[in-house]
Amino acid sequence: MKALVTGASSGLGRDIARVLAARGCKLILTARSRDKLEALAKTLPGGAQVVCADLSDEKECHRLYEQLRAEKIDILVNNAGFGLCGMFDKTDLDAELRLIDTNIRAVHILTKLFLRDFIARDSGCILNVASSAAFFPGPQMAAYYASKAYVMRLTLGVREELRRRGSRVYLGAFCPGPVDTAFSRTADVRFAVGGMPSLEAARRAVDGMFARRALIIPGGLMKAAKLAAHFASEPFAARLCWHMQRRTE
Repeated sequence: MKALVTGASSGLGRDIARVLAARGCKLILTARSRDKLEALAKTLPGGAQVVCADLSDEKECHRLYEQLRAEKIDILVNNAGFGLCGMFDKTDLDAELRLIDTNIRAVHILTKLFLRDFIARDSGCILNVASSAAFFPGPQMAAYYASKAYVMRLTLGVREELRRRGSRVYLGAFCPGPVDTAFSRTADVRFAVGGMPSLEAARRAVDGMFARRALIIPGGLMKAAKLAAHFASEPFAARLCWHMQRRTE
């Protein structure tokens, strides 16, 4: 199998690439940093193909697809994304628009383009990396939480379309809580709960994908949080989430 992993230069994307490589997949890695991608490729069994792209740019998303459409990708992991912490009226608008372009538009574009090919072949897997943030309102990280809710809802909606037509194409969403990566430093945030080791989260993501689960939620705490979100009112859930993250001082 051949797998394309976006945002593969660090953190969860890098570890998902490692887990897939260990399972015998041929890897195509994409992110902005060629140096980091090539360093990762050297550590993977059989190496990997490296394609640099800035997925916050819509044209780059289309270019990536056109460059790889003949490769007959079997697995697409939409992992590229980032967070931003701060009061909504204080956070930088340009940074938030880049977040929306990366976390939402890139996932939407790549899912649609590759899904059409997968449907035509009646095979293939798409794993969209969302977050447990998708289940809640997100004061202090409002744009990030909203972006992950979009990813989860898009995934589940299209998944039902596939089920209705009897397609064998897999589409699922990975919804972890905090993961021990550079995400917190990039987002300038400190979480109230500890992060799951990145490699462990990656293993659970890949296992869940091959088990064809709709929502992959690693850890009992996040499963309980999702259940609690179902019963709590949205305003009450927002008040609880206020205490879950803080901007790093």
